[in-house]
Amino acid sequence: MNTTPPFCPNCERQQTEINSLRAEMAELKREIAALRKDSSTSSKPPSSDIVKPPKPALPPGETRRKPGGQPGHPKHERAALPAAMFVGPPIEHRLLFCPDCHGNLHAANLDPRLLQQIDIPDILAFATEHRSYAGWCPDCHTVHYAPFPAEVQAAGLVGPRLTTLIAYLKGACHASFGTIRKFIRDVVGVSISRGHLRNVIAKVCEALDGPYEELLEDLRDQGILNVDETGHKQSGERMWTWCFCAKLYTLFKIDPTRSGDVLIEVLGNEFDGVLGCDFFSAYRRYMREFDVKLQFCLAHLIREVKYLKTAADWRDKFFGHCLSDELRNLFKVIHRREQLSDAEFQEQLAAARDAVLGCGRLATVGPEGQSIAKRLREYGAGYFRFMTTPGLEPTNNLAEQAIRFVVLDRVVTQGTRSVAGNQWCERIWTVVATCAKQGKSVFDYLHKCVVAHFHGAESPSLLPQGN
Repeated sequence: MNTTPPFCPNCERQQTEINSLRAEMAELKREIAALRKDSSTSSKPPSSDIVKPPKPALPPGETRRKPGGQPGHPKHERAALPAAMFVGPPIEHRLLFCPDCHGNLHAANLDPRLLQQIDIPDILAFATEHRSYAGWCPDCHTVHYAPFPAEVQAAGLVGPRLTTLIAYLKGACHASFGTIRKFIRDVVGVSISRGHLRNVIAKVCEALDGPYEELLEDLRDQGILNVDETGHKQSGERMWTWCFCAKLYTLFKIDPTRSGDVLIEVLGNEFDGVLGCDFFSAYRRYMREFDVKLQFCLAHLIREVKYLKTAADWRDKFFGHCLSDELRNLFKVIHRREQLSDAEFQEQLAAARDAVLGCGRLATVGPEGQSIAKRLREYGAGYFRFMTTPGLEPTNNLAEQAIRFVVLDRVVTQGTRSVAGNQWCERIWTVVATCAKQGKSVFDYLHKCVVAHFHGAESPSLLPQGN
């Protein structure tokens, strides 16, 4: 007897439509899940969040602390001003009569209360006039003028300290030429055109060439570097700002590309240190082609795992929760570092690492988690390089924090308009970030560079002493 069901063209067509709708629904679910990504569940910047993600819930029994000083913290008070700042003797205030009963007051053997007040003079700027007198030579029948000093000629209209102030406002304060012009006019009392302000900035940029190139050359010898990149615009064209963060200095470089060619150009093909970075393809290419050691950012991985925990597919959720638990155990071990001996710490850290990498071999992984599972299998060792490299951080927070200044500048200035503008940004951002890392005054360093440049000397190095 023939048990084969009769052919039904309508049923076959309906089944095809059902399969098509299922595939479309699965694709829509993935798109909806991707739209739910924000800065807390992916590598997207916080500025891309349409709605700021809610703060994570506090553990049971904990309350969110109030702003301001916390109970038990030591009190911070301003130190007394140095004697060199005072332009005259103290102004004394005394009471002759009691404000309550109006009786006579006798001097008390107590220290006076102090109120030290800081102000600026009415006239901030002063001018110096240099006169070059002429001399007549009767032998060659020529008039000769006495030459101005080289440093005076190099400075021109604007002296060293005002030049430094303009550079500081432009670079460290994100001020536009229009804003600087208003400040100089209204506060300093001098009118300077925008074109002359650009010339001043060009002089400071030239003064910073030597220190910048010295850091650029030194990058190749660093044992640990954290690297990150962010977008930049030059006259509307897309560029990229690369941030190279060493232990005691930070260097910025603007380039038209985001590829590994930048790493090859800056660090060369024989870089022997360790790069802390995210999982971007340029870094993996640099690793493959030149056998460079990488430390992938665990913070980026954690954000992607958080997204998996909200995925539509139950297998992705299961994988996300498993990986999240093991990563939490890993950081618990890291936070107990001071409580463990070196042997115990390394043993527990290795066990936590193996548990995280073991999640990449789980059989139950949905479509969203496949890429992370594959990443752990193929590049898992790159997430734990910090275990065998002293001083290496498990995250790329150092570079990400350093690049925030650049992001703020991009928002305020809307980018640059020329190659000269890019060079200025590279150098002044490098100075600001490096001085902050070394605890130096940006203004003082810029002033030293300006004075040296006007005298035709080399600018002081940004490399720490003894490097």
